[in-house]
Amino acid sequence: MLEQGNIHLPEGSIEKQTTTLNLGPTHPATHGVFQNILEMDGERIIKAESTVGYIHRAFEKLAERRPLNQITTLTDRLNYCSAPLNNMGWHLTCEKLLGVKTPKRVDYLRVIIMELSRISDHLICNSIVGVDTGAYTGFLYVMQYRELVYEIYEEVCGSRLTTNMGRIGGFERNFSDVAFQKIEKFLAEFPGVWKEFENLFNRNRIFIERTVGTGAISAERALNYGFTGPNLRAAGVDYDVRVHSPYSSYEDFDFIIPVGTTGDNNDRFQVRNEEIWQSLSIIRQAYQKVQAFKGTEADVYHADAPEYYLPAKADVYTKMEALIYHFKIVMGETEIPSGEVYQSIEGGNGELGFYLISDGGRTPYRLHFRRPCFIYYQAYSEIVKDTMLSDAIVTLSSLNLIAGEMDA
Repeated sequence: MLEQGNIHLPEGSIEKQTTTLNLGPTHPATHGVFQNILEMDGERIIKAESTVGYIHRAFEKLAERRPLNQITTLTDRLNYCSAPLNNMGWHLTCEKLLGVKTPKRVDYLRVIIMELSRISDHLICNSIVGVDTGAYTGFLYVMQYRELVYEIYEEVCGSRLTTNMGRIGGFERNFSDVAFQKIEKFLAEFPGVWKEFENLFNRNRIFIERTVGTGAISAERALNYGFTGPNLRAAGVDYDVRVHSPYSSYEDFDFIIPVGTTGDNNDRFQVRNEEIWQSLSIIRQAYQKVQAFKGTEADVYHADAPEYYLPAKADVYTKMEALIYHFKIVMGETEIPSGEVYQSIEGGNGELGFYLISDGGRTPYRLHFRRPCFIYYQAYSEIVKDTMLSDAIVTLSSLNLIAGEMDA
């Protein structure tokens, strides 16, 4: 939708005509249902106004009427490109409130899934950056490995995209041999494919000219807005929740935090590329640690927390205690301790946090999701001002703005 407007110049000057362009809410370049009202001087953006609210689903309000285990399915729909990360973050929040300590093997299995999820997220983001600069080949090439990641999810929990992965205290079942075989296949094949993907872009003149120097934000401005994750690290700040506030035994792993210098579209692309290599390293380490467990420890996949973790189905059919626990958990009749906790994880897009307040009832008194994309989007108007329209599209991609995470 285009509208005409005017730039008001000093008296006696010729008025310069501008155009108002609605980029969204249903434009194919917006990567979701949100709107940017752009005032254009030709191809140059002189003003931008961002709007959210088109897919508001009242997640936080819904959570006030649901028991803890039923809230997991709400978290899937935040950043749906990396749903297991959202699930794990929520379970860690619940475990913090409930005082549940997970075994090391559960932590390592979670790390494998979380890092696969991060790879899937970054793979989608960077391949779409390529598409938005005119390079479709890379996207088609790497999608087969996103499918392999989804196959691993399917082996672990039965679902692919919105996963409902795991449970409070661990996983609903042990990893099958097929799941481990698919993880081994991914670790063996994906590095060569990702190297080829990087070669398509890292020395590509068109891609470099489209991304270097565009969509930049300084470290100071990024911190003022509350940036975290790859978008903050691209600006030169080495903040990573996995290192600064370790969870799920991340302190047991060796990896580096990639950082950029200028915070532009190319730096964001390169930081995510390197984070994929680091995630591959973490998965290998976690896989080796899991394989080192022997005997009964090799079958541990959840914590000993019968009040909050569903008992085995065979026990439900044969044991009264298991039947009681199953009924209370499923029907949401297990009261939770009163308290106030905040738990954050390093999500695909940055610090994904859950602020949970309990008054001792069966459901949360209040729950707030800290969605990193919602914070990035506040800066979008500033970042794209005085840039070209084509640059604004690439900036939208490299920030990895996911509508589901913007508008809870």
